[in-house]
Amino acid sequence: MNKIDGKMFKNMILSGAENLRQHAEYVDSLNVFPVPDGDTGTNMNLSMTSGADEVAHKDDTHIGTVGKYYSKGLLMGARGNSGVILSQLFRGFSKAIENKDTIDASEFASALGTGVKTAYKAVMKPVEGTILTVAKDSAAAAEDAAADADSIISIMETVIKEAKASLKRTPDLLPVLKEVGVVDSGGQGLVYVYEGFLSALKGEKIESVTEKVDTDKFVEDTHEFDEFMTAEDIEFGFCTEFMVRFEDGKREFDEDAFRKDMSGFGDSLLVISDDEIAKVHVHTETPGEAMTYGATYGELIKMKIENMREQFRTIQEKKAPKEKKSYDTAVITVSSGEGINKLFRSIGATHVINGGQTMNPSTEDILKIIEDEDVKKVIILPNNKNIIMAAEQARDMLEIPAVVIPTTSIPEGLASLLSYSPDVDLDDNRDAMQESLEYVKTGQVTYAVRDTKIDGMKIKKDQHMGINDGKITAANDSREETLKTLIESMLDDDSEIVTILIGTEGSREEVDRIVDMIEAEYDEVEFEVHDGQQPVYSYLLSVE
Repeated sequence: MNKIDGKMFKNMILSGAENLRQHAEYVDSLNVFPVPDGDTGTNMNLSMTSGADEVAHKDDTHIGTVGKYYSKGLLMGARGNSGVILSQLFRGFSKAIENKDTIDASEFASALGTGVKTAYKAVMKPVEGTILTVAKDSAAAAEDAAADADSIISIMETVIKEAKASLKRTPDLLPVLKEVGVVDSGGQGLVYVYEGFLSALKGEKIESVTEKVDTDKFVEDTHEFDEFMTAEDIEFGFCTEFMVRFEDGKREFDEDAFRKDMSGFGDSLLVISDDEIAKVHVHTETPGEAMTYGATYGELIKMKIENMREQFRTIQEKKAPKEKKSYDTAVITVSSGEGINKLFRSIGATHVINGGQTMNPSTEDILKIIEDEDVKKVIILPNNKNIIMAAEQARDMLEIPAVVIPTTSIPEGLASLLSYSPDVDLDDNRDAMQESLEYVKTGQVTYAVRDTKIDGMKIKKDQHMGINDGKITAANDSREETLKTLIESMLDDDSEIVTILIGTEGSREEVDRIVDMIEAEYDEVEFEVHDGQQPVYSYLLSVE
């Protein structure tokens, strides 16, 4: 095959999306940190699906037109850093072919190279050993091969061969990958996309490797709300879904017994299983405990937590008659947990997007929240390192002045927003809010989803971990001891205020005991404790 048109490119896109979908859980499992938020595969899958949906019902044979649709869908649906980078790779690719009816092998290879340049420009500080490196190396191999080959299938085979070789080299470029014993997850996702492309070029249909169980209708039904209820009427507020792959040496799976035990965590329980995997859906107030129980049977391979009370409020807001709201400056934050959301609103946030770990909002999600409002300026606080690029992409698509404060955690977001003043211009606010990030440390307490060795520590599955500014500094079977060790590791002579946000799995009594002990030793330090109600992390801390 020497040329491809829009119809073939559409088939390649759909095949790439399907192949990535089938392997998304494996890509998730390559997360470096053993925390319950490995979502690279999920983010890339949702991003790729958004692009595929945009072309699925188009019949254009003009490849430039199909590329334009695909790029738009990817751009709007981009989630997480790898999803945004994927969207930029194909934004550049599509730009290179926009005026073409068909493309040959040389043009295909050249477009891959243009995509790489576009993606590198979009990343402020490109890191080698990531999806960027895999894309760059494979595109370079394609351009070299195109000098002697005119078959696009041959070029695609070269791309995949070099992409796999580059992927194997990623641990040599990123020491943390070598320490944990994994390859880069984003790079692995890109390989699956390219393999799907090749299957389409060869006329091979990618068959589903496992029977797909459709639980969407069930979940939809369980999320129906009575028109007379309020958010507070929802007894179990977190829709929790996970899949567990059974392992030898773990508890033997008996569906009836499992179902009985899981029912103790909440309601709206759905359990579907085969000989290898169980898929679970439950509404609960303690999602971490539910997933920890699931992990006693094997490895958790896919997790999702959604705040249904926040969903309910969003639905009610949409139903209510709307007056067009006006804001001189819209301050948009991303967070999860009713208590945290209230905190953000109380100190100046005008809009809160429900999201964070395990549920990164897309570029479109960020844009939509203000689309029907009269807004003159925008400040976005992503509050998660994996949401920053989607926020920056949204900023670039807005037609009004907008800034992204690169907050990587909820504590950073709160500290930054405290420096915001509605009476100050956008540039001065940006400078003050960014400067505040220099004076805050972030701590997190969660649990390990697998055995690992990282940051010089051996960590066992289900142990509690204390993470200090991205580095694991404590691991213990006791959550209380983990919290104490973490706080002590974060304090120094300049520390003045410690803020603790208690999650759905946390305990106020536990926090009070730790605070009493530490206050006796650090009498100059002041403690503030709030009920954050966040999932995944039992405790979030800031030290200023």
